[in-house]
Amino acid sequence: MSSAACISLGPTPLSHLKNAEKGASLSLASVRGAGFRPSPGAPLFLRIPSRPSRRKPSPRRTSVRRFSPVMEWQDCSSEIEVDVPCSVAYDCYSDREMIPKWMPFISSVKVLQDKPDLSRWALKYEVFGRDVEFSWLARNLKPIPNQKIHWRSLEGLPNRGAVRFFPKSPSSCRIQLTVSYEIPEILIPVASALKPFLEGLLAQGLERFAKVAKEYQRKIPQR
Repeated sequence: MSSAACISLGPTPLSHLKNAEKGASLSLASVRGAGFRPSPGAPLFLRIPSRPSRRKPSPRRTSVRRFSPVMEWQDCSSEIEVDVPCSVAYDCYSDREMIPKWMPFISSVKVLQDKPDLSRWALKYEVFGRDVEFSWLARNLKPIPNQKIHWRSLEGLPNRGAVRFFPKSPSSCRIQLTVSYEIPEILIPVASALKPFLEGLLAQGLERFAKVAKEYQRKIPQR
């Protein structure tokens, strides 16, 4: 529809059309003054601009995106020098069921007999006054003998990690342990303090490992 209204004026006096459109006022004098002379009896067509609509525009619809929480991962690491060769440290650490002997927060590790690359882990520890327990199934990835052991979880607590062995001398090596994990929901309120806390536990674990590795070496038959 056009933005202007078109009104036909016949014999009806022009004065009757005054205020025909709200806010519009016409007079024959103003029409004649513009040089327009209508023929007697002919209908007169005048174009009267329509008033803009006062109707409020409908608010724009904004798309609402659903919040998709993204879980945060943390990386923790620690390292130590051990007075045993890389080969001894590597063999000792490869015995996963011995890990609870030196790692304070690991309560048990069970290797699956039919699938030796898989193992079930259980964690039980008090963290900032909260007793936490988690478990997961992990797969050991292809190792690099005397250099690297690494794994990732398949179910349960999401985590992954690696132990690397660097020779320092024929009778000593440096061990670097890195663990990455998805922060459990129960520990999100203390996430900022969680990393230094767990890195402290990893350091304690490696210190205990140094002693276990020395004992392990003594049990190796001399060639």
